[in-house]
Amino acid sequence: RGTLESRQRTDETRMDDMESKMRQLTDVADQSENRYTEAARKLCVLEGELERAEERYELAESKVKTLEDELHVATNSLKALEISDEKASQREDSYEETIRDLTQRLKDSQNRAEVAERRVYTLQLENDRLSDDLEKKR
Repeated sequence: RGTLESRQRTDETRMDDMESKMRQLTDVADQSENRYTEAARKLCVLEGELERAEERYELAESKVKTLEDELHVATNSLKALEISDEKASQREDSYEETIRDLTQRLKDSQNRAEVAERRVYTLQLENDRLSDDLEKKR
């Protein structure tokens, strides 16, 4: 009987220890479950953020492509305008040279016309004088 009682106390002590360890392990398991749940929640949040970030990235990439295309078009347009401007400048220089040449030719023609008009006037006077002399001699 003493042995049984001693064994019973030992078994009860072991049972108490086991129940205590079981409660501790249950607490650890609950804490682990809570941490897992929190980690899973954070993972879902991060996956959502990653998806949105990837969408923003794709949108930004699309905008970059569009802007690069627009830049290419603008660059080509600018080059065309520069070429056109250069050609216009060359034409302007040519026109200015032509205007200078024509202006000089006009001045030369006007000078020759003035000389010719004076010569005509002089000849007209000479003709009138000779006509008068001829009339007088008749």
